[in-house]
Amino acid sequence: MTDNLVQLLPDAIANQIAAGEVIQRPASVVKELVENAVDAGADEITLIVKDAGKTLIQVVDNGCGMSETDARMSLERHATSKLRTAEDLFTLHTMGFRGEALASIVAIAQLELRTRRAPDDLGTRLVVEGSEVITQEPVAAPPGTSMAVRNLFYNVPARRNFLKSDSVELRHIREEYIRIALAHPSVRFELYVDDRLDLSLAAGKLRQRIIAVFGKKYRDLLVPIEEATDILRIGGYVGKPEAARKTKVGQFFFINDRYIKSSYLHHAVTMAYDELLGKDTYPFYVIFLQIDPARIDVNVHPTKQEIKFEDERLIYNYLKATIRHGLGRASIMPTIDFESDNPFSPSRTSIQTVPSQPDTGEALPSKMNSDTPRSEAQRHANNLKHWETMYQDLTVDTNTGEILQSRLGREEDEGAPPTQGRAPYQLHHRYIVSAIKSGWILVDQQAAHERILYEGFLHTLREKPAATQQSLFPQTIDLAHADAELMQSLLPELNQLGFDLEAFGGGSFIVRGIPAELADRNSELDLLEGLLEQYKTNVDLQSDGHERLARGLARAAAIKRGTALDEAEMRSLIDRLFACSQPRMAPNGRKCYVRYELAEVERLFA
Repeated sequence: MTDNLVQLLPDAIANQIAAGEVIQRPASVVKELVENAVDAGADEITLIVKDAGKTLIQVVDNGCGMSETDARMSLERHATSKLRTAEDLFTLHTMGFRGEALASIVAIAQLELRTRRAPDDLGTRLVVEGSEVITQEPVAAPPGTSMAVRNLFYNVPARRNFLKSDSVELRHIREEYIRIALAHPSVRFELYVDDRLDLSLAAGKLRQRIIAVFGKKYRDLLVPIEEATDILRIGGYVGKPEAARKTKVGQFFFINDRYIKSSYLHHAVTMAYDELLGKDTYPFYVIFLQIDPARIDVNVHPTKQEIKFEDERLIYNYLKATIRHGLGRASIMPTIDFESDNPFSPSRTSIQTVPSQPDTGEALPSKMNSDTPRSEAQRHANNLKHWETMYQDLTVDTNTGEILQSRLGREEDEGAPPTQGRAPYQLHHRYIVSAIKSGWILVDQQAAHERILYEGFLHTLREKPAATQQSLFPQTIDLAHADAELMQSLLPELNQLGFDLEAFGGGSFIVRGIPAELADRNSELDLLEGLLEQYKTNVDLQSDGHERLARGLARAAAIKRGTALDEAEMRSLIDRLFACSQPRMAPNGRKCYVRYELAEVERLFA
């Protein structure tokens, strides 16, 4: 007779396991607690964060509060005030409903809860640690609820060790807080970070909330959209084409006031703009969809940010048509240039580009860019000048053949004639083919340029300030709150890299100059926004701050796939690549070039 092996897990362990799905980082706690405050009917919500949420996350609201019994019961697993029967899942109008969040939080943190209903004389104070109630007592408290979560993951050290840096975790907290603030503009929100007021959003209308979050520049860039049918109602704002950016910042979908992520609906928005957007740019939008809860399923993922629709195609077509009508009412049409080969092209650059398939795998519309009317000879001359300026400090032999032979190995190419007479050429405007005696090399032009810029920026940060190309007219850029905080922290290093950048207050910055080697190739706004996006999304914990900044700026400033280069530009790119200390790999680990031998080709024809 053997002992039974299957046992029922204790509640504390079950809650810790559930917390692994519900509570992934401090921002997850913020989301759950603030959404509970919204569900409680609060019109004032304050979030207090210390050490990026690792030491303290406190949410204070003036909602309905809880009785002593409800306060104790709310900490139990699957305890909720929002569901009574299974049918209630199809009529949800609240943010939370599973009853898992508080039970998961108290399983991995220390929680102090203070709450009082308005009619009660006294409130209730609970102190819970690791799912165990330490203290329960009456207390004097204002109406509403205060929940203070301390020492997150204190009993799960492995999870705590895998948290990112404070700046990264704080960015996620701000993003979650802003999403909820956009969904509920009639609620006043305040955020305190390490005892300092970080963000204050007064109650008002949606337009006022958007401007308060993203900056005053959006005051004239917002286009209202509105449409109502028997199935759904669409409202909110989309940005004019001038509000489009090269980074994925400023795309928000809300279904019944719940923030969701949907690449399918994002594609509908992009298609609605048709040819109004430039190549590789993303529209700005804050869109609300109100739909019968019975037609959607929000119980798909623990974060509740993924939703299944009863008829996705119908929502797609309604959304696209509504945005087109909104843009049409605002009289937003592409500028027509009858002298251009493609008069409806949204942008024209001095360097010819060809469309490239985005990495997302989505079938996005193709955009063609046409050359400006100036002569081809002038274009080549200007491009050559830009490249010569970029590489003017290079003190190596610019004979491409000799450099390739020395770096790729001279034992096989000994006595070979230089390849200077064999002109390199582009393949699909993405790769550069350059011949050597034993075969050829295939260079990824974007990866190679990233390596070149990365090593140059890193050297500048560690050795000496870079030269600055002053702008004739200083530019003012307005950034969203979270981006402005990050930009402020990067100012000293950016100025050392050659930027002339100064904070102007209120999320605004004055740009008086950019690095000389990047002048005439990038606009100030695109360059800085690209840098911020790369810095935020490509954080390497093993790299120091200088390396992360150099990597982000190199990625933002490098020539992109689809950019046409002439022979002089290709030769210069190859020369500079093989002058790098690590020419094989880009900073992100992608290969810069691949070598092919003639012997391999001969075997293919054998």
